[in-house]
Amino acid sequence: MDKLRLLEIFLATCDGGSFAAAARSCGTDPSTVSKAISRLETQLKLTLFQRSTRHLRVTEAGQRYAVTVRKMMRDLASCEHELMHLNDLPGGTLRISSAVCYGHLYLRPLLHAFCQRYPAIKLELEVNDLHVDIIESEIDIALRTGYVKDSRLVARRLSPMDFLTCVSPNYLAAYGTPTCADDFKRHSWIGFRIKQTQQLQPIFLPDEKGEYRLFELVPRHITDDGEAMAYMCADGLGFAQLPHFLAKSGLRSGTLVSLYPYYRPPEPENGVFAIYPKRDYLPAKVKVFIEFLISSLASLGENANHTWAENLTPAVNFPAKLPPELTLCLDASV
Repeated sequence: MDKLRLLEIFLATCDGGSFAAAARSCGTDPSTVSKAISRLETQLKLTLFQRSTRHLRVTEAGQRYAVTVRKMMRDLASCEHELMHLNDLPGGTLRISSAVCYGHLYLRPLLHAFCQRYPAIKLELEVNDLHVDIIESEIDIALRTGYVKDSRLVARRLSPMDFLTCVSPNYLAAYGTPTCADDFKRHSWIGFRIKQTQQLQPIFLPDEKGEYRLFELVPRHITDDGEAMAYMCADGLGFAQLPHFLAKSGLRSGTLVSLYPYYRPPEPENGVFAIYPKRDYLPAKVKVFIEFLISSLASLGENANHTWAENLTPAVNFPAKLPPELTLCLDASV
């Protein structure tokens, strides 16, 4: 029998004045109550009740102990009530970790509206591309581009991650538009170096059938910052294959154009995910934040299976037949 149960029986015995009354109150039998009180007295090395054949009287030590136990039980009940209330109503501090580019371009513009809707929630926002242990770091929810395989976590996809082959109109005016894959060898590319692995992000381009293939193109310029990559592309330094959330602003303003239809890496690893610890009762602050994100993304034309890039009209049709030396494989993935 655990200590909390012993204390409940102890208080019921104080209140009922007998083992029989305590047994009725606790849903057990007098023998169990008697053994529980004896066990508690042995643990404390105190006599809590004076027993006789007719009466049961609480000792002075028992009375003092009962005062402390009652206060403890009230505090525990109050704490449990507050925690259950907190779990039902969105409030408290919400700790968010976001990938850098997604955090700046998609998340940050939504935060003001979220805080207006849920004023009892305070935000702590960490923006970095490191895949930290969110449980150890006490993160409530992380937004990551890429799937995380961890049985302790829930990974809910917010949207796919679609890639667009972008370039500045000024670059095209100066150097011409590629008409076949061989042309790309004569053009400047901006490569992206993945910080976690220090490897370059692969480049996928469509063949004459519209099927995307992995290509070996040596970039002229390299960066490990997504926003810098998009700006370098808009500034006319060359072609770049950008995630849809990085390309959106430049395409809207006209500083970028997309040559071909979007490329979507294989599922289920591909996408933007909301990642949070697996638990039986999801705190309300996390629940409403996820719902808010999903609703906000829907207004941008995105959901778990679609992005606005699907409806984008490319500036150029598929290129002509690819030279064999550029084609590596059909089944490679990002």
